[in-house]
Amino acid sequence: DVAARMVYQLIEKAGNKGIWTKDIRIQSNIQQQALNKIFKKLEDRRLIKPIKAVTAKAKKLYMVYDLQPAKEITGGPWYTELEFDHEFVSELRTFVMMCVRKMNGGKGVSLKEIANKMKEANVSRVELNLTEVQQLVQTLAFDYMIEHNGTNLNGEALFVAARRCSSCCEFKWWEVLDDDFHFRDIRFEDGVLLSKHEPHHHTAS
Repeated sequence: DVAARMVYQLIEKAGNKGIWTKDIRIQSNIQQQALNKIFKKLEDRRLIKPIKAVTAKAKKLYMVYDLQPAKEITGGPWYTELEFDHEFVSELRTFVMMCVRKMNGGKGVSLKEIANKMKEANVSRVELNLTEVQQLVQTLAFDYMIEHNGTNLNGEALFVAARRCSSCCEFKWWEVLDDDFHFRDIRFEDGVLLSKHEPHHHTAS
């Protein structure tokens, strides 16, 4: 069947990103009713399969039966059945924070060390590559939970738990003034020195 072969070739050419049914119709110039019959015929022979994308759940893509959809289509490991898996991501973030706080005495841990620990502990239902572990670390950095702290001997970035800021320190405005009304330094009970004109916050214990 020439028409079926044309449709299959269009789908095959699209690779693991698939092709929208609308695009197949436009490129093949085959009417929708006839196209649906071709789709069914190719599906029954397990030559193609329909899939959905996280970006357009109501639309249908087709790809060659034996291919696995690209991460741009499925959303990668962070999605389950086209929905963002908040619980799964939260569990992984908690584990990453544990690595940052406990590994190497909390003095800094690299992405590779975190990735290896996650693999060793089998905390993820799918194997995560270094880029995906980095994405987790970045979400924690954006939330001010971890921060960059230099590099190791291999030049790899090290991450530590971020210093937490408490609410404003409890002291009266005149306590930062000298007798001649110039600002002076203040040393708090936890040893933190507040220099002149610094924001009046100190690290929480």
